[in-house]
Amino acid sequence: MDDQRSLDPAVIETDRLRLRRFTLDDAPFVLALVNDPSFKQFIGDKGVRTEDDARAYLQSGPLASYAQFGFGLFLVERKSDGAHVGMCGLLKRPTLEDVDVGYAFLPAFWHQGYAREAVAATLAYGTRAFGLTRIVAITTPENAASIRVLIDLGFVLKGLAQTGDKAEALQLYGWQV
Repeated sequence: MDDQRSLDPAVIETDRLRLRRFTLDDAPFVLALVNDPSFKQFIGDKGVRTEDDARAYLQSGPLASYAQFGFGLFLVERKSDGAHVGMCGLLKRPTLEDVDVGYAFLPAFWHQGYAREAVAATLAYGTRAFGLTRIVAITTPENAASIRVLIDLGFVLKGLAQTGDKAEALQLYGWQV
């Protein structure tokens, strides 16, 4: 992994957003995001109930992923005011053959194009920084907003996938360079 990339917390920038590596100091935001009812409905209950739980989630999730793969979920900040709007990044799940893009945003920031902007930038980052030519995404069939983002960015429904996170099968979308 490139040392410069590993030291720069702002990994991706768009016109309106900055995607940066999480730190343990982001635990209050993570606690709020993963306990939002929409997060629990579409992604699942991560069992994060306290800031200590959120720090443990960050340590075993995004921070561990950065160390192992050089990528992971990033905190998405609005550049204009630094507001924490969500998370977006690349994941390597043991249950999926390809790297997948994952994202979640607080409802106050929905319908403003942030998800589409962050996912598009993450796809470009994955291809540029890691040479990825195929990236997948998984979602529940009920998550119409996420499905629209994926289709708008060129993802195609490939079938169903099972992960350890959710009991039911999820829709698997694929994207290629």
